[in-house]
Amino acid sequence: MTVIQILFWVACLGFATPFLLYPVGLYLLSRLRPKLAVGNAVPTATLVISAFNEEGVIGEKLQNALALEYPSGQFEIMVISDGSDDRTDEIVAGYGDPRIRLCRLQPRGGKSAGLSRFCPEANGDVLVFTDANSIFQADALNKLLRHFDDPDIGYSVGRQSYANTDQSTSSDSENIYWSIELMLKAWESRLSSVVGADGAIYALRKEFFESLEAEDINDFLLPLKVVAAGHRGVFDPEAVCFEDAAPDFQGEFRRKRRIVNRSFRAVIKVPATLNPFRVGWFALQLFAHKVLRWLCPIFLVTMLVTSTVLCICEQTGIATGNTYTVLLSLQLVGYVIALLHFIPLFRRIRLVYVAYYFLMVNIASAMGLGLLISGRAIGVWKPER
Repeated sequence: MTVIQILFWVACLGFATPFLLYPVGLYLLSRLRPKLAVGNAVPTATLVISAFNEEGVIGEKLQNALALEYPSGQFEIMVISDGSDDRTDEIVAGYGDPRIRLCRLQPRGGKSAGLSRFCPEANGDVLVFTDANSIFQADALNKLLRHFDDPDIGYSVGRQSYANTDQSTSSDSENIYWSIELMLKAWESRLSSVVGADGAIYALRKEFFESLEAEDINDFLLPLKVVAAGHRGVFDPEAVCFEDAAPDFQGEFRRKRRIVNRSFRAVIKVPATLNPFRVGWFALQLFAHKVLRWLCPIFLVTMLVTSTVLCICEQTGIATGNTYTVLLSLQLVGYVIALLHFIPLFRRIRLVYVAYYFLMVNIASAMGLGLLISGRAIGVWKPER
């Protein structure tokens, strides 16, 4: 009984930490630090757009990039086409602006392979990574790059917002999750460094770029290496871009599975970032924000199994009280609410589809971890859009 009770409460603690204890503790600790100073840097930059079969959006992306409020002589645009077999290359090549450079990877090798091949050829002092469907606000590049007059800053991360949150239950669910993430990013940045970056809008000093393996996730692994090297990463909520969320739960499921698989692999590659004597508060941020969240499927299963055993003990008289019976009932109610999503009548109820989204994300995390344990990596994929 005692061992099972301990397992249950340890799992509860593990589950509650990333969703409750960490946000509260992070907020309070971040208040003890001064607000981030705003710089005035205008470094030379290379806007790196990774593209695979993006004929539907690449034209708008290039128009958006060319219209950015940044000195035209200070940045170039590098489109890395990962073996695209549609009109993506043709559209890019059709622009007459000398700032645009088409870099074709053939045969297709994946996003990380393309970055490793062409980023060393970039002319900018800072690499600005973005997606083909991410539309920057006019001043986003200015806001993102202004921090680099501080030599301690190795990367800066902008604020991605979703433009289609009212179009589907999956995009609304992702927007709720992302709103919480943005608050955490701001508090993390103030306390030490923002954990990871965002492939839609983040900047990295070119000197910190390293060659990547196909399965590496560049917007998580490279920032971890920057922090391990003794530098910082900041989040700037005023550097804004917009893109659409995955159009359905299936697309979001595949995306989460891929992210967990590749991100956990990144942490394993840079273990120093989990050492508080090496990186200070960042180690606790990484562990509580990311690692424990990825492990939540294990905590959920442990809570369900142990509370079931303890409930049986209470109902058969082996143990007294009804504590675990109540706790098991609460868990089952949560699962039932999530499963109501399979009944069309309930799918548009926000509580139902958000609960389903939460369950789906944890199943995706479990599958991502399973792939990692089995030695399988995800290096090439098709954009959900």
